[in-house]
This record gives sequence, structure tokens and C-alpha cells, in this order.
Amino acid sequence: MESTQNLRTDMRRRQAPVAPPCTFVIFGATGDLTRRLLMPALYNLTRDGLLHDDFSVLGIGHRPWDDNQFRGCLDQMMEELHPPHAEGGPSFDAGIWRNLLSRTFYLVGDFEDAATYRALAQRLERPATGGSAVFYLAVSPGYFEPVVSRLSAAGLLEQGGPRWRRIVIEKPFGRDLPSARELNQSILRVADESQIFRIDHFLGKETVQNIMVSRFANSVFESNWNRQYIDHIQITAAESIGVERRSAFYEQTGALRDMVPNHLFQLLAMVAMEPPNSFAADAVRTEKEKLLEAIHAQTPDQALANSVRGQYRAGYVNGRLVRGYREEEGVAPDSHTETYVALKLSIDNWRWAGVPFYLRTGKALARRTTQIVIRFKDAGHMLFRRSASDKPPANTLVLQIQPDEGLFFHFEAKVPGPRIRTRPVSMDFRYADHFQVAPSTGYETLIYDCMTGDATLFQRAADIELAWKAVLPFQDAWADGEGRIYEYEAGSHGPEQAIELLARDGRRWQPLR
Repeated sequence: MESTQNLRTDMRRRQAPVAPPCTFVIFGATGDLTRRLLMPALYNLTRDGLLHDDFSVLGIGHRPWDDNQFRGCLDQMMEELHPPHAEGGPSFDAGIWRNLLSRTFYLVGDFEDAATYRALAQRLERPATGGSAVFYLAVSPGYFEPVVSRLSAAGLLEQGGPRWRRIVIEKPFGRDLPSARELNQSILRVADESQIFRIDHFLGKETVQNIMVSRFANSVFESNWNRQYIDHIQITAAESIGVERRSAFYEQTGALRDMVPNHLFQLLAMVAMEPPNSFAADAVRTEKEKLLEAIHAQTPDQALANSVRGQYRAGYVNGRLVRGYREEEGVAPDSHTETYVALKLSIDNWRWAGVPFYLRTGKALARRTTQIVIRFKDAGHMLFRRSASDKPPANTLVLQIQPDEGLFFHFEAKVPGPRIRTRPVSMDFRYADHFQVAPSTGYETLIYDCMTGDATLFQRAADIELAWKAVLPFQDAWADGEGRIYEYEAGSHGPEQAIELLARDGRRWQPLR
């Protein structure tokens, strides 16, 4: 009798072909991204039968390790993620993990030394793969351009026949519009756009991909997905943790650069773009670019009025004391780096004219949640108004990205009894209730798509630059010390001024719960 594991693997194989053989090269292989996300994602792909038997991993790092030391480090992390005898946790197949580890190797090298790339070239000459490779840049942004340039100088980006070479670049892609343009120009001088996969792991989540299905496959939604029926849209990416060990990075970045031009704008594009004429990569990405280009360019004064910056002070999150941002190691005692930002945007096109979009993201908040809230307009004739000032809440559709992925529709229903009384109720769809959802890091789909050459969920150069262009007014408005930073207590919903940002329009945020 086949096991549940084999049945699931067979189902995945029927749904998607096995990725072609290649070497998955990870620059910066000794970092947290590799151990906590990339290797678990590759394990999940192996478990589901989507990686070729000739697939292999080659990690490159500065540490003087050999293959066994590298594997031992990965093994230790996997034990932490899947502790033995853990009850109620996801099943873990040690045999599958050992198989993947046996195909995982390590190369000591300096990212700026030509010798590293000569050694890499020798390791890629594997007849079983035809020399095809993914170069994953799990490195700090300062290495993006040098690594790509040296790959090109060593001839490692040359393609021909069945051999392909692709580069995956993590965020942040630039610090502002000029630096993003410069980075794009530098990379595109030595590589073709089709070889560049600018990754945003939010787009690997099932609910994000389901946005297009929910909109375009259901007439009840798409026919009402416009300014005639929608009052406003909220996009939230809240984290309950503080900056923890990333304070050095965060001091130079802040909430705006860290989250808005990438994660939040990608969600904005998915929820607001026009229907593509197909789900081909270029068709989808073209519609997303059109949407980003239509974001209204604000003046510096408008940007100040339509934004709130915050920074957390000490407080309790889920019963645990969290020290204030300025008390974190490596943070300046007078730091003006924001750990929270809320923005009001508008879209200059027919579908969304007059519909405000409210975006917020922050650290050390009351709850970890990523969601898109579609708030519909009130019914035209308020039969059920309770009083002149008290009316039933408007219909709301919540697209929950994480955690507890699903779609939740809130509406009014009659309370049983002889009188006409209404009460808010909800129709809930949770992925876990309807589908067998295997454990995921969010990187599986993206890694698989890169190996198969499907760029639908990756950003083109124009996407990156349009996103930075849209946040430029806010960066300019804050550049000279304008834009006060308001404190908020760790474990709260953010600064009170963010509530006022919506309250002045007669609206309020969806609670973080």
C-alpha cells in the first residue's frame, strides 16, 4: 500500500514536471538565508519529486570549511527546524534529507577573487547537467554587482544549446531610484534581462498567487473590483519581532526601504493591476508595471501629510519584554531610523480613480500578519441604519497572506427572532481546511520557477525602478530631517498618528488580530 508521502509526491509530479538538472550555486552559503530558508525549500522540492536526480548544490563562502563541515552546519539547522520526536509537527523524511545532503558541496572562496570563479567553472562542468546553473546571491547588496561582473568576466554567464545560466538576486535592490538604476545598468551590461531573477519571497506564498485566481476566475469579485464598489484598500505587513540581530542592516535601511518598494508594492500590483491577456510571464509583468507607473507622484508636502513614521520603544509582545529600538546593540541612541511606516497612495487610472490605498508595515507590533483588506462601499439605501450616526459596517474581504492563509468575507446577517436586527458574520476560506498543504518556506515555487525559466513571479528592471520612483517623494520629504518619528510601544498596533491618517478620511485600520 502506497504511503501518504508517495501519493503526495505522485500528485505533485502530475501537476508539474521535474525541473531540469542543474547546479544550484549559493554565494554566501554559510548565512542564515541558506540554512533557514533555501536548504529547507530545496528539501521540500526534493520531497515532492520536483528536483532532477542530477540536481546538486554548491555553496560558496569565506569560511574554511570542507563538504562535511558545511553539511554538518546544515544538518544542525534542520534538526532545529524538525526536532526528533516532536509531536504535532510536520513529518520529516531523514532519507530524503540525506539524499539531498549527499549532493551538496562546498567551495571556499573570496567573492572578489578571480580564482574563486576559475574554481567554480571547473565544478560546473558536469555532463549530467550540461553545465546549467543557478547563481543565487545570498549576499549583502554591496556584492550584487561585483559577483555578477566576475561571473561574466569568467565566462560563467554564457549560454548556448541546452545550457542555461540564471542569476537570483535578493532584496534590497538599491537604496533609492538612482542606486537601483545604476545597479540595473551595471548588471544588464554583462547579463541579459532573461537571465536575471529579482526575487521577492512574498510572491511565493500560495495566497499571493491566489489573488489573481480570486479576482479573475470569480465574476462576483472582478465585476465589483473597481472604484464604483470599493471604498478603499489596506495592505499590511506587520511583524511581532523587533530587529533582533539585524540592527546594523536596519539602521541603514529602515521600514520604508526594507518593505515598501518590494513586498508591499508587489502585493499592491497583484491586487490592483488590470487583467493580463494570459498568464505568460511577460503579460503578467507588463500589467504590474502599468499599475506601478500609475501610482500618483506626490509633492514633498503631500508626502509628509500622507505618511507616518514610527519607532518602537520598550514593551511586551506576547508576554515577552522587548527592549526599545534605540536600546538595541548597534543602534545609535538618537537614531531617526523608522521601524514603522504608514502611507496613503492613489492610483491614476480609470479603475482606481478616487480610491485611496493605505499601506503599513512595522516591527514589534501586536501580531505577525500580512493581509490585504478590500473595504467595499456602503449600500446605497441604508435600511438597517441603527441611528443617524450608527450604521452597519461595510462589507470587507480580507486576503490573508500569513499566517492562517485564506480569504475571509465579512457581511451583515439577520439575527434570529421576530425583530429585524443585524449582526456582522463571516464566511471563511482557509487553505488548510480544503487542501493538504505541505510545510513551506515560501521559496519553493520561486526556486522551481527559476530552474524551469518561468519569470512570472520575478521583477523586471522596470518594476524595480518604478517602485523606487513611487517612494521617492517620501524619501525626499524626510531627507532634511522633516517628517517626525513617533514612538509606539512594542506590542501595540503602531503610533496613534497612523490611526489619525485614516481617521481624517472617516476610515480606520483593520485590527491586527
